[in-house]
Amino acid sequence: MSTPSPAADRIELMQTFVHIVEAGSLSAAALQMGATQPTVSRRLQALERSLGVRLLRRSTHAMKLTEDGERCYERARELIADWHAFEADLRGVGDEPEGTLRVVAPHALGQLLLVGPLADYLHAYPRVAVEWLLNDRRPDFIAEGVDCAIQVGELTDTMAVAIKLSEVPRVVVAAPSVLAGRTPPAHAAELAELPWLALRTFYRSEVLLTHRPTGEIARVPIRPRMSTDSLYALQSAARMGLGACVASAWLMNEDIAAGRLVQLVPQWHAAPLPVYLIYPPSRFQPARLRRFIETMRLALADPAGRAWEAGAS
Repeated sequence: MSTPSPAADRIELMQTFVHIVEAGSLSAAALQMGATQPTVSRRLQALERSLGVRLLRRSTHAMKLTEDGERCYERARELIADWHAFEADLRGVGDEPEGTLRVVAPHALGQLLLVGPLADYLHAYPRVAVEWLLNDRRPDFIAEGVDCAIQVGELTDTMAVAIKLSEVPRVVVAAPSVLAGRTPPAHAAELAELPWLALRTFYRSEVLLTHRPTGEIARVPIRPRMSTDSLYALQSAARMGLGACVASAWLMNEDIAAGRLVQLVPQWHAAPLPVYLIYPPSRFQPARLRRFIETMRLALADPAGRAWEAGAS
């Protein structure tokens, strides 16, 4: 019987260590792996001896990563993912996605517009499961075990790989009650006289609008009666007549068509927001991530914006 190579041993030891950290205890990791707790403990000790560092501090009731353990965990996850992708490519099964894909998406897009492409992806690749996590902040890919994220707005993480998927058109809207007794604004500057709502992720005290026919730019100062980081809360507040706002056209178009909201100064527009799919850099991409990227690019790549219009239907 052949003896596994030291490199193979170390991969197995690192996989055990990652299981321990993510399970929260040696006993839970042993249960997940179908091994005994003494076996898991011996593998952890062997990895610590191999690396010459202490990775975990354990007491009767708690387990805590050392500083070296935190660095080891981050690198081990990357190395294991790269190794699995490398094996898959060599074996010729790189085009057969399987396993679990962990994705972070913005609340509104993740609940409405992107569920359709997600369903297409899951139907096409039945051996893949997706953890669909809705959060508007940028994730910590390593600490949270996230494979990729969909982000609206300019990029802030210069280390991540970013693929631009599309752009989100935006409109200026208000409930008809906001205009009661007023002459509808004809120029962007007149919008400053209205009560306002702010989507603090993208604007807080000023709105920048461009006149389509001439290219004139107007900076409109606003004093929001309400600020929020939720697109859904912004939509609800606008419907209730609390103020004007700039918001994603795909979400507001149905309200405009039904008369619940009115588009203001339609010849003026706010710059569309870019939509990116981002993921941590790696030499190898598992097939499940490659296919997910392809699915989202096809679903959202529409220079005329029809994909975003469909979200409101």
